[in-house]
Amino acid sequence: MQKEEQKELFKKLGEIRRDITTLKTGLNQADEKKEEWFRKKEEFSNKIRDLIKRIRTDKNQRNSLTRKVKEEKVKRNQLNTEAKNKISKLKELTEEKRQISKKFNIQGDPSGIKAQIEKLEFKIETEGMSFAKEKQTMKIIKELKKKYKEAEKISNVWDKIHEGSKDIDEKKKKAEEAHRKIQKTAQESQEKHENMITSSKDIDDLKKQEESAFKKFIEFKTKFNEANEKLKEKLVELNSVKGQVDKHVKTKKKDKEHKEHEILKVKEQDVEEKIKKRKKLTTEDLLVFQKTNKK
Repeated sequence: MQKEEQKELFKKLGEIRRDITTLKTGLNQADEKKEEWFRKKEEFSNKIRDLIKRIRTDKNQRNSLTRKVKEEKVKRNQLNTEAKNKISKLKELTEEKRQISKKFNIQGDPSGIKAQIEKLEFKIETEGMSFAKEKQTMKIIKELKKKYKEAEKISNVWDKIHEGSKDIDEKKKKAEEAHRKIQKTAQESQEKHENMITSSKDIDDLKKQEESAFKKFIEFKTKFNEANEKLKEKLVELNSVKGQVDKHVKTKKKDKEHKEHEILKVKEQDVEEKIKKRKKLTTEDLLVFQKTNKK
């Protein structure tokens, strides 16, 4: 191999090694970026999964609240209907009371008259009245009892009106409670629905970011694969050139050893001649003689 060829071979070996170093650096950088973008893509994916779970939970809760609203509406409407029916019935009873009162010329509430009678009777029993006052009080009680007897004709109707009024008030109260519950439950249902809309928008944004991160991952994965293939090619080329260099080095070493052997052989002959002729040996001659003995 010519000296120029040797020079070119070593030059090429150096270039290949520098290329391999550059490729390894690029490979490591591409790998880091690839893994970084994959982690980001996974973060977006996990957030999307969490939001999907949240939407499912909100949807189930919203549907449950919507069912409750429907149930409460049915209950409220039923109470309102019952109250309206009671009011219609109460109007009929009021008209019946008016007709009876008009027919028998009855004034006031029978229960009120009865209470007056009981009050006056208790007064006679507990208070020390004069004979004249007691007689006057008894006269009033007699008149009230007569009035009460006439009033008993509408007593049942009056009781029904009283009970009906209480029932109407109770049903109205329950209907109002149901209405307030409907409003509160409907508001909660609306909040869940709005949360779902917000989460859906967030998912759309995250999907865009996820897609962008995935594209970056693919980009650096491609760069990594390309750099890896080039590195493999360069390593193959390195082994080839290194093989040639090793072969050259071995050949050169063998040639050097052969040349040294020939020189030593000549020197050995010179030393043997000096010994035969009993000439003085130099230090170099002694060294040659030692090497010869060793062999």
